Parts: sequence; structure tokens; C-alpha cells
Amino acid sequence: MIDVLIGLFGSSAVVFALLVVTLRQPMRAALALIAHMISLAAIFACLGVHVVALFQVLIYVGAVMVFMIYTIMLLDDRDTSYVHLFSRWTLPAALVIAGVMFALASLLIVPEPQATAAAASAPFGFLEFSVAFMTRYWLHFEFATVLLLIGIVAAWIIISQRG
Repeated sequence: MIDVLIGLFGSSAVVFALLVVTLRQPMRAALALIAHMISLAAIFACLGVHVVALFQVLIYVGAVMVFMIYTIMLLDDRDTSYVHLFSRWTLPAALVIAGVMFALASLLIVPEPQATAAAASAPFGFLEFSVAFMTRYWLHFEFATVLLLIGIVAAWIIISQRG
């Protein structure tokens, strides 16, 4: 039953992520992003990592998305200066960068054989999660931090070019 729920929430997360990228209205894209984050929280809850699921909802959906929606509401929809901001080379460059990032992320996700055997034999509690996070998975966390920083810098550049 858990596998079915994870598959359901995983496929809904993919659909909502595609909607975030393809929707043209900023408010609808933000609402799709909220639905995507809730789907991710549901996946975390199905996997038994309830603390991460709670933080996903409280921090990302509750705090970050409130600020994003507030910023979107402050934008003037009648201003069309940001509609054709990029050149025709933006999409191919973005696809190449996304492919490189996907390849790097897939290299980081490969599990270690001894870690999988140890994880199958023992229960995974908060202390074990903390130790594993700080010893083995800190690089993944820093990788996600760099991606968020790139997104912040890109948004800042877009906003500064608009004015």
C-alpha cells in the first residue's frame, strides 16, 4: 500500500513540477509549486521521515511560498516588459545546464552497498538520521544549497533587468 501511495504522490509531484515550469501566469505557477511541495511532504511521510515532511510543509509551503505569493501579488500584470526577456538561445542553454545538473545529481544518489545492507537490518531513528546526514549526506545538502543560491541570483538578475 505504501508503494502505491509513493507512486501516486511521486507522479503528482512530477506533474505539478511540469506545471510550475509551463504555466504562464505567475500565481498559477506558485500554486502548482505549493501542490508540488505538499506532494513531496506526502512522499516523506510515506517513507517514515515525518520530521522532514513537517518541515517541508511548515517552512517551504508555510513561510517561503507566502513570501513568493506576496511578491507575485505586488507585480503589475499589465506590465509586459518581462514577457520577452530572453533570447532564443536561452532554452537550449537551460536544457544543457539541466542535463549536467541531472547527471551530477544521479552520480550523488548512487547508494553504497554496505550502507544499504546496514539500513535494511536496523531501524532508522532520529539519531541515526542525524549522524548519516552529517557524515554521508552533507554534500547532497550543500549541492541543494548551491542550486537554491543559483535560483536566487537568477531571480535577482531578472528583476534588476526589468527595472
